[in-house]
Amino acid sequence: MNTQSYLKGFKDYLKLERSLSAHSINAYLTDVDKLLQYYLAIDKDLNLNKIQLSDLRAFITWLNEIGMQANTQARVISGIKAFFTYLMQEEIIQEDPTTLLAAPKLTRKLPDTLNINEINALIDAIDASKPEGMRNKAIIEMLYGCGLRVTELVELRISNIYADTEFIKVIGKGNKERLVPIGSVALKLLEIYIQQIRVHLNIKKGHEDFIFLNKLGSRLSRISVFNLIKSLAVKTGIHKNISPHTLRHSFATHLIEGGADLRAVQEMLGHASITTTEIYTHLDRDYLRSVITQFHPRA
Repeated sequence: MNTQSYLKGFKDYLKLERSLSAHSINAYLTDVDKLLQYYLAIDKDLNLNKIQLSDLRAFITWLNEIGMQANTQARVISGIKAFFTYLMQEEIIQEDPTTLLAAPKLTRKLPDTLNINEINALIDAIDASKPEGMRNKAIIEMLYGCGLRVTELVELRISNIYADTEFIKVIGKGNKERLVPIGSVALKLLEIYIQQIRVHLNIKKGHEDFIFLNKLGSRLSRISVFNLIKSLAVKTGIHKNISPHTLRHSFATHLIEGGADLRAVQEMLGHASITTTEIYTHLDRDYLRSVITQFHPRA
């Protein structure tokens, strides 16, 4: 069996059994191909049963030497582990050499956030007199008010809005569905956009159920949402490097700072692990300093 046969079988496994997105599948395939090419350079006879933990550690060391960042190395290791899990399931190998393969320790970078005044400034900067104005206001409210990923936003459908119960159904990573509450402000803007603006568009076939459309009647693209956020930041004089994800970060941060339960926020964000949500429990340094000054006996 050649490397392409291995990779084709692995691709089918990731798509059918793991339900990963096309982007994640391509990343995993690229990372595993790096490993196979590295191993072939050492041993022309590609025998996956011969790959040992020491070989994999040597590969990771090589990635480090060529300057690959720790976050990227961790992703590569995740892909390699998935590859050998697939090989074990298909009985191509007898032992999994990745069992003791450790990922590099990652520093947890705190995400940028916007305060409520900055978010209001973004919304106020939108010209509601233009046809796309109400759409853009609804986009900002949905990103911030529901904590959506940009892909979830552009994939959102009219049939997934449950206005009577004030919930929306979101299709997240790995095609996992979740129900997210939608606030009255966001819901009102959605209704205005759908009933007063969107109805006048010449909607293309196959795009009838997508909520957010461009002026040509096609589903709005991710890059259009990025460009919208960037242009609003410039217009309002916000100098932070913001993106649609910044509004999702702000949604989570403001909820937790307001006392929301971490598990509830995890559910709304669609995080598989609570540890991912915990990054939003950051507190600003002035508050931490005031706590230790006020309460510590040695302060």
